[in-house]
Amino acid sequence: MNPKIWLSSPHMGTNEFKNVKEAFDTNWIAPLGPHVDGFERDLADFLGEGVHVAALSSGTAALHLALIMLGVKAGDEVICQSMTFSASANPIAYQGATPVFVDSEDRTWNMSPDLLELAIQDRLRNGKKPKAIIVVHLYGMPAEMDRIMAIADRHEIPVVEDAAEALGSFFKGQKLGTFGAMSILSFNGNKIITTSGGGALVSNNEAYIKQARFLATQARDAAPHYQHSHIGYNYRMSNVCAAIGRGQMDVLLERVQQRRANYSFYQETLAVIPAIQFSEEPNGDYYSNRWLSTVLVDDSQGVSREDIRLALEQENIESRPLWKPMHLQPVFANAPYYGNGTSERLFDQGLCLPSGSNMTDEERERVVSCIKACFAR
Repeated sequence: MNPKIWLSSPHMGTNEFKNVKEAFDTNWIAPLGPHVDGFERDLADFLGEGVHVAALSSGTAALHLALIMLGVKAGDEVICQSMTFSASANPIAYQGATPVFVDSEDRTWNMSPDLLELAIQDRLRNGKKPKAIIVVHLYGMPAEMDRIMAIADRHEIPVVEDAAEALGSFFKGQKLGTFGAMSILSFNGNKIITTSGGGALVSNNEAYIKQARFLATQARDAAPHYQHSHIGYNYRMSNVCAAIGRGQMDVLLERVQQRRANYSFYQETLAVIPAIQFSEEPNGDYYSNRWLSTVLVDDSQGVSREDIRLALEQENIESRPLWKPMHLQPVFANAPYYGNGTSERLFDQGLCLPSGSNMTDEERERVVSCIKACFAR
């Protein structure tokens, strides 16, 4: 059996272990500690735009806190991009609210501004003004943020930016994660940088971040004893995880370049196969970190997405279909949906190729050779 090629494995630099050793040597293990403060500063400095950051246990926790602070409650509605991972939608259900799913557009595969406007107008006619809009930057590709923000501002609905896959991406020169009232990041093991597990809440409203830190540490009131006036959560990041994250920040831009190099390699070497289409940046306004290299497979040539996935699997190479849209998930079967079939088509044809920043030339050649062999047959 050939060695395993993972879809997106962790990639450590040189400073992560040094930082973790320092945490152990100083006995700053948990809770919190100086590396948490430092990691929050590192992220805020990188993102710019005057943002503040709360380091948390996951991106899902960050999104949950964002909805809490926006006052989302049982019976409310929250608009959410349909084509995404379930963690974008689950916190809506945590609050007892109803997700209203909006389909994608063809250029970026992210939320369609036209369908977003349609959804808002229809919910208003039904007497339900959405409490928030969750827009996702899939696979690092920026959504059409200028149009989406203009629609949200016109209707006075706050935007929560799910930038879990998009750290290091830009739209019109502005880093993703700095557009919405709040945004979330993920440092899960498969992301462009990792803290082993973790996430962050980002906002240029410092009051939101202070409140998030309070709620994330069990909402403990300022008292010598344990006193609580609010429901709290155990959502803060540990000092050890933050120590890893600080080392990962040192190599973030390098990791972006390595991921983009993977995409360029696939695009160049697979250009001879007309049935394979790449998700290109629409124009110079869009800069993707290329967290994952993704393709669409036109099965009219006799080879389907699933044929390629299974062939790669036989060679011990991990690949995955694109996210299955949320409106097709059994758990959200009864949720309102506004779409035109775009995300269904993308799911049927789309495949994520191995994209780790630690991939070798030999590994990338193995992937391409396997794909080419599918069409040669």
